[in-house]
Amino acid sequence: MRFMMLMIPKGYEKAAPGTMPDAKGVGAMMKYNESLQKAGILLALDGLHPPSMGARVSFAGGKPKVTDGPFAEAKEVVGGYWMIQVKSREEAIEWASRCPASANEIIEIRQVQEFSDFPSDVQKAAAGLPEMQSQSGQRTRP
Repeated sequence: MRFMMLMIPKGYEKAAPGTMPDAKGVGAMMKYNESLQKAGILLALDGLHPPSMGARVSFAGGKPKVTDGPFAEAKEVVGGYWMIQVKSREEAIEWASRCPASANEIIEIRQVQEFSDFPSDVQKAAAGLPEMQSQSGQRTRP
């Protein structure tokens, strides 16, 4: 089972462009990342720039509308993520619990929808998705 662990740092929604984490925090996080890698469960990870450097595209009325960050209505934003491959939701929670996160950070854990999870009509509508995923470098496992 693949799970995405989303890092949600409180206050990041208001961070100025170019805001960077401190070296001490990054060092602690690297030790955690290395433990995920050594366990053979790490598929991907990245940190994200603050929303002040991002954009949102909404589709009200069926037409795209671009809004540059920061986003006034944002209460929580993703600061980074890990993609892991584990045997269960409980194992994903166990790994997230080991993260050296600070008191103002939350990790949200979400299971990735696998192609095999979809009913047959949805699989038919998404025909070609597994090939697309493999060509993009994604790892797909049942």
